[in-house]
Amino acid sequence: MKTKQTRQTYSSHRTWFTADTHYGHRGILAMEGRPWDDIARHDDDLVYAWNAVVRPGDQVFHLGDFAMNSSAERCQDIFARLRGDKHLIIGNHDKPRHLGLPWASPPEMLRTVHVDGTRIVLCHYGLRTWSGSWRGALHLYGHSHGKLPGTSRSCDVGVDCWGFRPISLADILERMAATPTPPEEQRAEADDAE
Repeated sequence: MKTKQTRQTYSSHRTWFTADTHYGHRGILAMEGRPWDDIARHDDDLVYAWNAVVRPGDQVFHLGDFAMNSSAERCQDIFARLRGDKHLIIGNHDKPRHLGLPWASPPEMLRTVHVDGTRIVLCHYGLRTWSGSWRGALHLYGHSHGKLPGTSRSCDVGVDCWGFRPISLADILERMAATPTPPEEQRAEADDAE
């Protein structure tokens, strides 16, 4: 028996995206060249940057790797300080202590949402193709810390790419508009047509 899925619709002025905060992960500072020498200061500054844009009641989609090497108590403390209704798309470093936080919806590996009529496929990993890509669906991802370039329809929303803060759909669309490279599947189709 098929069940009808409800369309998850959100407003762009109250919806944010982020990934790869890696709260508590000392190694991320050197690995990604983050401008901190102290992980506690890093975590506090990322919380401040989050709360500078997110208001209570806003929706925040965290596309994985919320924390690493942090105790359950430290994860809970940071989570409680972050504004908004938080949703997790599971990343490779998200363990039971992260999945068990009071997310606004059950953590998922892949999720599709609609923001002001724009269909968006969310995954921790950058996908080569995704559902609806030929009908205008966008794809947002993390994991690569800015090393996997986006396209005109996909974008890395990780903090390393965006001044260590969550970003809006308007920010994403502006960056995509400045990136003329079409998604790989569409490039391959165009090459076959020539």
